[in-house]
Amino acid sequence: MHFNIQKSVTTRINEVDFKNLVFGKVFSDHMLVADYIGTDWQTPQILPYGKFLVAPSMSSLHHAQSIFEGMKVYKGRNGEPLFFRAHDNFNRLNVSGARMCMPPVPEEIFMDGLKELVKLDTNFIPDEDNLSLYVRPIYFATDEAIGVKASQNYRLIIFTTPTGAYYSEPLKVYIETKYSRSAEGGTGYAKAAGNYGGSFYPTKIAMDRGYHQLIWTDASENKYVEESGSMNLMFVFGNTLVTPALGPSKLAGITRDSIIKLAKKFNIAVEERNISVDEILTQYNNGNLKEAFGCGTAANIAHIQTIGYDDDKQMLLPPISERPISTMLGKSLNDIKMGKIKDEFGWVTTV
Repeated sequence: MHFNIQKSVTTRINEVDFKNLVFGKVFSDHMLVADYIGTDWQTPQILPYGKFLVAPSMSSLHHAQSIFEGMKVYKGRNGEPLFFRAHDNFNRLNVSGARMCMPPVPEEIFMDGLKELVKLDTNFIPDEDNLSLYVRPIYFATDEAIGVKASQNYRLIIFTTPTGAYYSEPLKVYIETKYSRSAEGGTGYAKAAGNYGGSFYPTKIAMDRGYHQLIWTDASENKYVEESGSMNLMFVFGNTLVTPALGPSKLAGITRDSIIKLAKKFNIAVEERNISVDEILTQYNNGNLKEAFGCGTAANIAHIQTIGYDDDKQMLLPPISERPISTMLGKSLNDIKMGKIKDEFGWVTTV
């Protein structure tokens, strides 16, 4: 695929404190920009990272016809960029796009553009363990019109940011039974921007009470747990890893899928099924809730320390030092991502 490349004449590398990285605050030198106009994709460009003009009438600002993805690139033992399951992110972007009535992004624009972009900004990939170059593709409508209809024009942008941990401490989460993230038939399985914007208010209420995130429950009965913030959920009941089954209201997490495959490789029993709030309480009261964590590209494995429910009640979980299953799975996953152990799944690719 041919790309029009305009290299940055300056670099942002001196703005990066690689010893104190936070998530999504500093950005690399370049970005990929590809426009869909009418019926055709235009020649994609790689440009210096920066702002671009937006019309007040741009349709995505009014009707949220916008989706995004998140993936990570790691530095291998020989300094080479290691892409983790990038093709799966590409496929999921187009699943989301189809749900939001957006034309599919060609594989050669996404995959070839991603590799060209990272080649230009390889020096932004951190060297330290558990640090990475986070990749954010965003795809949105660009019609200058406010009629309530699907746009005819779109823009794909991919940019990168060197990043550390999304969560710096074990989490306190609250089980939400009033507000809903997504309903059957909605856009919950798509990585649509509006899914996240609609979650901010109830999350703020929980944060004002000392929690980091919510555990969302199903919209029809508020009986079964679904996701937590930007993460899929996993629990360890006894020696069994249990996670909510996928469905139209849940995002099919790539990290979730990776953990399930790793667990099965290590002969850990895995169950994908409905998990009710009542079952979690029962397992906890019986001493059988051993571990709980969220998992996602940004968060990797985020240990849950406290689960709140019914206003002022809480479940306090064992310390991280007593969580052998999630600790082992998290370490194995990170070792694969960074090329430290053999990748038996074909997840890691290089430029």
